[in-house]
Amino acid sequence: QEKRLLVGMTLVPGAASTGAVCLDGSPPAYHLHRGSGAGARGWLLQFEGGGWCNDAPSCAARAGTRRGSTRLMSKLEVFSGVLSNDPARNPDFYNWNRVKLRYCDGGSFAGDSEFRNGSSVIYMRGQRIWDAIIADLLTKGLAKAEKVLLSGCSAGGLATFFHCDNLGELLGGVATVKCMSDAGFFLDVDDISGNNSIRPFFSSLVALQGAEKNLNKDCLNSTLDPYLCFFPQYALQNIKTPYFILNSAYDVYQFHHIFVPPSSDPRGHWSRCKADPSACSTLQIATLQGLRSAMLTALKLFEGEPEVGMFINSCFAHCQSELQDTWFAPNSPTLDNES
Repeated sequence: QEKRLLVGMTLVPGAASTGAVCLDGSPPAYHLHRGSGAGARGWLLQFEGGGWCNDAPSCAARAGTRRGSTRLMSKLEVFSGVLSNDPARNPDFYNWNRVKLRYCDGGSFAGDSEFRNGSSVIYMRGQRIWDAIIADLLTKGLAKAEKVLLSGCSAGGLATFFHCDNLGELLGGVATVKCMSDAGFFLDVDDISGNNSIRPFFSSLVALQGAEKNLNKDCLNSTLDPYLCFFPQYALQNIKTPYFILNSAYDVYQFHHIFVPPSSDPRGHWSRCKADPSACSTLQIATLQGLRSAMLTALKLFEGEPEVGMFINSCFAHCQSELQDTWFAPNSPTLDNES
């Protein structure tokens, strides 16, 4: 039986004075488990995931949940998979300093705005939260790091694209910095009805959250629609730091919400297939190949890049690095015998 590693929450001191607060105004937080021995100067930073909010009502609703307030979050987090301290279960990073950055801004740590409605305020301060957490960690040893891996899952995986180059700059170029997006390669893709519902969603998110000024400058200079730089396939073209992409070509979040969103399936023909992939019809499986093709086409651009690596499997999964079964186990997914 695996001993579960539970790590306590650290609230960032003084963050509120810089306006670095969660949607509800509570202070940002992280969980840190210290490294030791040969890993004492290695740091693994993991952005927590959990979707987004793209309008005032959804952000207000989110502010009253654990996704928008550290007051409502669990104060202890289980560290497993890539965050585990067990050398048998996480041979590469078990003795590094491992940090989980809690997600409470609803904008993949990229926004900097607020929304006022009468006396109530919603704070969308993801960029300031990132700055405040990193500033605090620098005083706790991150400034002396030799190796740093910035990772994240889902909306947290998306956040790695926004902060990857910045982290190297903050560390003065001394440490070796690399980044890994786990289930964060959200595609600019049409759904099965021919509509693109993720573009207007990200567009309204970027506008509401004031994220444009924090997106990659080179990407912004190369497009007329700034919100496109919120998509990894366009952002990554301008990132200089070495990058690794871990994703399923049948990512279940993208399958359910981007490729076959409820709006594209008003009669619910896909309900059973979504609930259980083995219940999908031959035609539905053929349609799903379109999602895989779109993923591989978007990634094709980076395949020959020496600074980009990838592990793209065909599991019906979403996030694979924090789960022990998919990260490092006897039956975890392999490609050419590489796990």
